[in-house]
Amino acid sequence: MTTFDTIVVGAGISGLTTAHRLARLSRSVAIVDAAPAAGGVIGTRRRDGFLYETGPNSTLDTTPLINALLSDLGIANERIDANAVAATRYVVRDGRLIPLPGSPRAFLRTKAFTLAAKLRLLREPFIQRTRSGVDESIATFARRRLGAEFLDYAIDPFVAGIYAGDPERISVGAAFPRLLALELAHGSLIKGQIAGARARKKDKEVAKNVASSFSFRGGMQTLTDALAKALPPIEYGTKVQRVVRDEDGSFAVEGIRNGAPVAWRASSVVVAAPAHATASMIVGIAPDAAMALAAVDYAPIAIVASAYRRADVAHSLAGFGFLVPRREHEHILGCLFSSSMFVGRAPEGSVLLTSFAGGRRNPEIESATDAEVASMVREELAARLGADGAPLWQEVIRWPQAIPQYDIGHLDRMRRIDAAEAAVPGLYFCANYRGGVAVGDRIKMGQFTAEQVDAFIAARAGASDVR
Repeated sequence: MTTFDTIVVGAGISGLTTAHRLARLSRSVAIVDAAPAAGGVIGTRRRDGFLYETGPNSTLDTTPLINALLSDLGIANERIDANAVAATRYVVRDGRLIPLPGSPRAFLRTKAFTLAAKLRLLREPFIQRTRSGVDESIATFARRRLGAEFLDYAIDPFVAGIYAGDPERISVGAAFPRLLALELAHGSLIKGQIAGARARKKDKEVAKNVASSFSFRGGMQTLTDALAKALPPIEYGTKVQRVVRDEDGSFAVEGIRNGAPVAWRASSVVVAAPAHATASMIVGIAPDAAMALAAVDYAPIAIVASAYRRADVAHSLAGFGFLVPRREHEHILGCLFSSSMFVGRAPEGSVLLTSFAGGRRNPEIESATDAEVASMVREELAARLGADGAPLWQEVIRWPQAIPQYDIGHLDRMRRIDAAEAAVPGLYFCANYRGGVAVGDRIKMGQFTAEQVDAFIAARAGASDVR
């Protein structure tokens, strides 16, 4: 049996990025995945001249690591930035789409917030900071610092757009650590944003609220396809059952493929699979971490791609899309104007809209039929965008466990993951329940994990040489 430097379990963006960096560091890597193809939730499809995504529609250019990776993969010229019109984002208020302000002057004039809410924001620099170590929900945090109206019409839809989550349950420290850090360090988000801008300029990173969105001419799958192509052949269709650590400190990864047992050996293992799957793999060598991961909840999502004739949609679609606050009591979480965001998403005279339903707000989406979900989206698009004509086609993509929820208590669960890595040298965890759910977060976390693994292998080899 061949022994590798590292086995990476999972060929989503996290596992692929980790494996790619390790390979560039001249480490031998085996990649194992239960799916028939690489990419995880990232996927691109074509239909009748339209190009649509089954997962993330874009990512944010937040770190130099992203463009360095694209250059290394030879796909930098495939990158396309979002059209200028996509700078406008809408929120639904009182049933109408209202542009969110993009500047202080626009904020003063916007109808997205009342005068009372704007005046309340002036108090923010004088609000007492929270006690360090308190695990507070983003709803409590926003209500305390910004007021109830900003929670309802800014934070709530924002949380739904990222996590499909409930702000009353999402931990601000786990899901939005920079917000908490700004408060703790500066006593104010406004003061902290000014100071934080200077720090980000120094480390060449960009805040997510101002970072540019981009995709690829051939869709987001361009990235994961390029990563998979640059790696050794991936062991697809393999369900990993357990990770075993031997007395000499090496690991065995055991699984099933086509009904037959398979196994690999390595000096280290990176598990880049969803939390619930990871828990069952590691229960024998890291039982407390397994319990922590089993407690991570996931929100279900239904993505609905809808193709329309341009003449059948009254709204200008001049924007990125819209988000729906919980207080509006609608069925969808939001909608992206996909053909407005990027060129090549729809044929001339047509438009492509990508809607999202479900999440913590509407978990009953799991029991609805595809026809019921599609009908619900049609009704919402007719009401909000004047999409009165029948769509050319609709397709429903379901993710029963789409996005991990960084709930209150998540920080403690991640501390237990940290403890497992310390207690079981050579075992690493790199998946979107840790370090952020965005594509850029996963690239950054994958490269960081690879550097940790490389250092471990080097130290292990050095210790062996001494012996």
